[in-house]
Amino acid sequence: RVKGSRLLSIEPAGKADEAVMMMAKENLGSLVVMEQGRMVGMLTFHELLRALAKRSGTLGDMKVKEIMESDPVTATPEMEVNDLRRMMLETSARYLPVMQDGKLLGVISFRDVAKAVLEEQDFENKMLKGYIKNCPPKKTDPWFARPRRPGRRPWRVPILAGAGPVESVPG
Repeated sequence: RVKGSRLLSIEPAGKADEAVMMMAKENLGSLVVMEQGRMVGMLTFHELLRALAKRSGTLGDMKVKEIMESDPVTATPEMEVNDLRRMMLETSARYLPVMQDGKLLGVISFRDVAKAVLEEQDFENKMLKGYIKNCPPKKTDPWFARPRRPGRRPWRVPILAGAGPVESVPG
């Protein structure tokens, strides 16, 4: 599923402070670095913060190519959500360019993956609740036939709890 209709990029010779301005204006966490129609790297807020820390809070005339990730981890459109999540966690990548046959199709963020996982879990949870609700137990089910404990209420199957609210933690 494609989230947006445009993909913003910058050239490696572009100024880092211009990248910051573009990212702030467009509310982006990353820019694809393109040269002659090819992706040559990724620039994320992480690289920008490291560059600012090294230069006492100023980027000066620093070029994008000096701080970009020149060999970013990439994804393919066929990848499953859990594979994306695992790859992002193992490599600490917050943004993955999605490539197919050497062509850039888009960028997927950790937030996109987290949202997809939550939607998948919500769907599965609803399906399981529906199954449990519409499928009464049979007396032959092993858990149903357990002996009753003296002085206690009959043992019951716990119902799956719904997913709680997801909180965004500043990172």
